Amino acid sequence: MAYVGRLMKGIAYNNGIRRELVDACEKIQGAYSIFFLTEDKLVAVRDPFGFCPLVMVRHSNGAFVFASETCALNLIEATYEHEVFPGEVIVVDKNGLQSLCLMTHPQPKQCIFEHIHFALPNSIIFGRSIYDSRCQFKEILVTDSPVNYEVVIAVPDSGTIAALGYAAKAGVPFPQGLIRSHYVGRTFIEPSQKIRDFGVKLKLSPVRAVLEGKCMVVVDDSVVRGTTSSKIVRLPKKVDAKEVHMMIVSPPIIGSCYNGIDTLALRNCLTLIKIF
Repeated sequence: MAYVGRLMKGIAYNNGIRRELVDACEKIQGAYSIFFLTEDKLVAVRDPFGFCPLVMVRHSNGAFVFASETCALNLIEATYEHEVFPGEVIVVDKNGLQSLCLMTHPQPKQCIFEHIHFALPNSIIFGRSIYDSRCQFKEILVTDSPVNYEVVIAVPDSGTIAALGYAAKAGVPFPQGLIRSHYVGRTFIEPSQKIRDFGVKLKLSPVRAVLEGKCMVVVDDSVVRGTTSSKIVRLPKKVDAKEVHMMIVSPPIIGSCYNGIDTLALRNCLTLIKIF
C-alpha cells in the first residue's frame, strides 16, 4: 500500500479538530501508539520515530481494525493491510479512511525490545517475524558458547524459542525445568525491589525431577536490572542442581531508555555466561 499520507498531508489543516490533534501529537516526546474514539471517528496515531509497533487490518465486513501486534488478527476474520508509518495519523469515519502525515524523522528508532522480549512469537513487528528473530539468537549462542551441559532450560516464555533452538543445534535435551505462572506480569517494571523479588518467586518454580544433580544452562532473552536474573539462577540450586550456568541472547543493555518502557534503574549488564 502506497504511503497515502504524502498525498494527503494538506488535509490536516482543513479541519479544526484534526489540526489540533496533529499539532498536539507533534509536541509529544517519547514512544506511543494511541487511539482516539469520538462519536463518528476512529483515529490512530504512531509516534514520529516509530518506537512502538502499530498495524492496520481490514475486517471481512469492511471495517478497519488497528492493533499493536499482528497476532491479534488470528482472533478475527481480518486481512493485513500495512504497518502504520512513523508519524502517521489515520482517521476513519463514515467517508472512509484518510491518512495525515505528521513530522517524520529520517531515521526511525524502532524499539529492539519488541523482538527481544515484548512481542508474542507469532507476530510480525517492524516487517520481521518475531519467531525468526528469536530463532536466529541460537546461532549466536552456539557459535560463541559451545555446549558442555547435560540439559538446556529456558526462562519462559520469552527465552523459550532461543533455548529450544540452542538445544536442538547442540544436540542437548531440552526439558521444561522452570514452570511459569501466567498470572504474574513482567517483574522488571515493578516499582520496588521487594515487589520484584516476590514476583519472581510467584512467577517461576523449578522442577526437581528435571534439574536435580544436573549440570545445566538457563537461557534467557535479556537482562534489564539483573536482580531478577540472579534470583532465577538460584531456583535450580534449591532443587540441588549440580551446576547452573546462564546465557543471555540479547546484546548488552548499556543505557537507560527515556522514550519507551521505564528502565531508569538499568545497570550496565554484560552478555556473558555466568557460573553460580
